[in-house]
Amino acid sequence: QVELVESGGGLVQAGGSLRLSCSASGRTFNRETVAWFRQAPGNDREFVAALFRGSSGIYYADSVKGRFTISRDNAKTTVYLQMNSLRPEDTGVYYCALDSRLILSSLFDSRQYDYWGQGTQVTVSS
Repeated sequence: QVELVESGGGLVQAGGSLRLSCSASGRTFNRETVAWFRQAPGNDREFVAALFRGSSGIYYADSVKGRFTISRDNAKTTVYLQMNSLRPEDTGVYYCALDSRLILSSLFDSRQYDYWGQGTQVTVSS
């Protein structure tokens, strides 16, 4: 029912920037929790950033705090992840996730999200 599409990934040098986009056709992110997760080869999927219940709260993983910014464009039904000062350890597939009922204590648990995009590859060279 819900289709999420990520875009904006690519190959950049360390210290560079990328902006990822997450869009849902025919929907808005006004009242839903939208999060970014990432997964490197051989690693578990890890939390990156989230907008909790629309604009109720903004949360970041410690590893990206101060470098990444999550934001929302409600008119375009798009959530962005601005990624600055990229490091090789930021490399991975980045996924957009969405949930309508998620509570704050479950924000970091990927199993709690109902909908996922297909992911976009981010590669940071040293």
